[in-house]
Amino acid sequence: MHPKVSPLLSGTKVIPVLVIENADDAQPLAQCLVDNGLPVLEVTLRSHEALRAIEIIANQVEGAVIGVGSILTEMQLNAAQSAGGWFGVSPGVSERLLQALKLNDWPFLPGASTLSEIMILRDAGFMEQKLFPANIVGGVPMLRAISGPVSDVSFCPTGGITPDTADDYLIEDNVFAIGGSWIAPVDLVRAKDWHEIGRRARNAANLGRQWRTAV
Repeated sequence: MHPKVSPLLSGTKVIPVLVIENADDAQPLAQCLVDNGLPVLEVTLRSHEALRAIEIIANQVEGAVIGVGSILTEMQLNAAQSAGGWFGVSPGVSERLLQALKLNDWPFLPGASTLSEIMILRDAGFMEQKLFPANIVGGVPMLRAISGPVSDVSFCPTGGITPDTADDYLIEDNVFAIGGSWIAPVDLVRAKDWHEIGRRARNAANLGRQWRTAV
């Protein structure tokens, strides 16, 4: 069985999904999220500054648990680990990436969008997966439908989740966390609006509190 991501979350239920275009924003953004109750972050490799941003957070923000998202290749997998990531995330898994993951004991959350993909990842030892893009592939009804045949797999749904729908996901037994881009969207990061991001983070940290248990 591949190492799970959930033990790193320490009960955290919401993971902000981040695109950091300017590495200078990395420290204040991460500090804002950690200070407001969201210590687990997914920094996506969707900008040229992403790896540098990860290094800055790893070195300067105490308490930050860094996930590295949008990993597509073995090269990115290795770079994410070297930059200081605690775990990796992918939108899906190619055959080549899956082979690299099998040889790597880094906690990893591979993406799946169909039952066949979920079963392939399950056979490879991944009992925690990212359902992506969650709202498009069926959302909560999808999670409920697959909870029977793959009851031993847990998910972190990501993609299209909003503050209004977050609790609908978090109440499901086969959901251990959710990912959300609404907390620190690119426009707020560009504007350095840490006040608004902090407010959103505090609200997100309270989501699902009634179902929260220590992992």
